[in-house]
Amino acid sequence: MSIDRRHFLKIIGLAGASLAIGKSFGAESEKKGEVEFKAMLYDSSQCVGCQACEKACAAAHQLPEPKDEPKVGIIRKTSETQRSAINIFNTSKGEVFNKTQCMHCNEPACAAACLTQAMYKTKEGPVIWRGDKCMGCRYCMVSCPFDVPKFEYHSSNPIIQKCDLCYDRIIKGQIPSCAEACTAGAVIFGTRRGLIAEARKRIAKSPKDFYEDIYGENEAGGTSNLYLSSVPFNEVGFKTNLQNTSYPALSKGFLYTVPSVFVLLPPLLLGIHEATKNKPSNSEENE
Repeated sequence: MSIDRRHFLKIIGLAGASLAIGKSFGAESEKKGEVEFKAMLYDSSQCVGCQACEKACAAAHQLPEPKDEPKVGIIRKTSETQRSAINIFNTSKGEVFNKTQCMHCNEPACAAACLTQAMYKTKEGPVIWRGDKCMGCRYCMVSCPFDVPKFEYHSSNPIIQKCDLCYDRIIKGQIPSCAEACTAGAVIFGTRRGLIAEARKRIAKSPKDFYEDIYGENEAGGTSNLYLSSVPFNEVGFKTNLQNTSYPALSKGFLYTVPSVFVLLPPLLLGIHEATKNKPSNSEENE
């Protein structure tokens, strides 16, 4: 199996980039902090559980339409064939719906863990997966505090599946398919700052109808999917033990002090993989 030296050197250049992560990450995060991220606000008090958002999501991404309905006591999870899921919980205020999908963290752990920038935080806000850059390590799955990215284990050409906030629609000036399909007004789209202001306005106007916090405003450093609930968030399936500092921030000190061999090894292996995959044999090249 021949090795394209030029291609190999191009890929192995990732090693140098890896050593610079400690410095560049902070600068990039600071830069992104100045950007007005696009976001969605889900108000569970408005949700009727119609699943129109799920069906619209499936249609927009060529996925099978969900057949099962939300039921108390059964948690419907996102999967390699479903990017968004509605669940119903029996709470202190009766039955309450909740919507699950990628949270689109301000500083995503999945993107920080990705050696090749296949998992990528866009300047508009959505966290997207870029298949042409993925090496299949699945570090994004391990690092996500919300357990969102899913891998197609049974596919001959597997991909990482997760909500991308309909990034292809956003860059065209359109809104995510789930927000467009929600006639009940439970899912609305806008800027993160504007939606936080709207959420606070709703809480102030009807304090008895809402739990006082906005989920996603601070959790894991803040997210672009935000939630209002009539009950404490733990009653509708949310993780409430997450830190407010972003998880990638925990690794900054490590990246400044880690011996270079541990940082260089993964890109080195990636370089070998990229330089040798799908290459013809010498006999084939000479034909």
